[in-house]
Amino acid sequence: MPRQNSDDSSQAVQRQQALSRWDNEGGAADPTVTPVADKKQIPTPEMSNADLVALHVRVIALENLLISLLATASDQQLELAREMAGYISPRPGFTHHPLTIHAAAHMIDLIERSSRFR
Repeated sequence: MPRQNSDDSSQAVQRQQALSRWDNEGGAADPTVTPVADKKQIPTPEMSNADLVALHVRVIALENLLISLLATASDQQLELAREMAGYISPRPGFTHHPLTIHAAAHMIDLIERSSRFR
C-alpha cells in the first residue's frame, strides 16, 4: 500500500531532485561524483548478436510489464509519468538531442498503450 505523505513540498523537492538527474540528455550525471572517464577505464566486452537479441527480448518483456503496471496506476501516477516525459524533453535554449526526444515520446507511448488495459 502506498505511504501517504501530507508534506507536498517535500514530495515536490524529492521529485525535482530525481528529475534533475536527467539534465544531461537522459543521463544521471551528478556534478559531485567523479565521472568514470576520469578514472581507470574498464574494458567493455563486445556484445555478440545473441547477446543483443537476448537484451532486446528482455527490453520487450520489461516494456510489457511496465504497461501492465501503468494500467493499474492512479490518474495522479499517470500524470506524474507524463510530467517526467515532458521534463526530459529538450527545454528552450537546449540542444534537441534525437535520443532524448525519442525517449520522451516512447514514455508517452507506453502510458497511452497502458490505457487500453484500464
